Amino acid sequence: MKVVIADTSHIKYAAEICETIAESASVRGTGIARRTPEYISKKIENGNAVIALDGDKFAGFCYIEKWGHGKFVANSGLIVHPNYRGQGLAKKIKLKVFAHSRDKFPDAKVFSITTGLAVMKMNSDLGYKPVTFSELTDDQTFWDGCQTCKNYDVLSRTNRKMCLCTGMLYDPKKVEKEEKTQVKAKTFKRLKRIKEALFLRKDKNKDK
Repeated sequence: MKVVIADTSHIKYAAEICETIAESASVRGTGIARRTPEYISKKIENGNAVIALDGDKFAGFCYIEKWGHGKFVANSGLIVHPNYRGQGLAKKIKLKVFAHSRDKFPDAKVFSITTGLAVMKMNSDLGYKPVTFSELTDDQTFWDGCQTCKNYDVLSRTNRKMCLCTGMLYDPKKVEKEEKTQVKAKTFKRLKRIKEALFLRKDKNKDK
């Protein structure tokens, strides 16, 4: 099994990818924005997709979408073929496409809207935080893409404030700030332990 950045040699899988996504949504009874083979092919051509293959058999897929002139990106269409589920493949694909997103668009905020608990867990592990829809892209084209989802009426009735999906956001600037704060806290604790050890040693020497 290999998980790689898709290239033009993988366009032949576009129709199967779309069928697998649609069938999965139907089985789970969840809403999902439909994508055409042409749309998926374009993502592959632009180097904005990751595919998992078992030899020459399609096993999984995910692609990157850019919104708001590159201020936001989304990892969308995460799917694993039924024959390869339950093997941790979704997580491998998610890690690969997230790293690829960060490499191609290092300053962009990475967001996700999903109803899947497994995807929420993976997002959380990567540093995503739950947010309101108002904190996501205001690019109308993105929200127009939700029109093919069966839950679109919920999004419309609430003036795009909420839906059955949960919005999650990875903000590189905030994550970097949190990491620096954590490093400072760890450094402070380490220095504190060293000082405490030195004081204890001095006290022991005085008692001798």
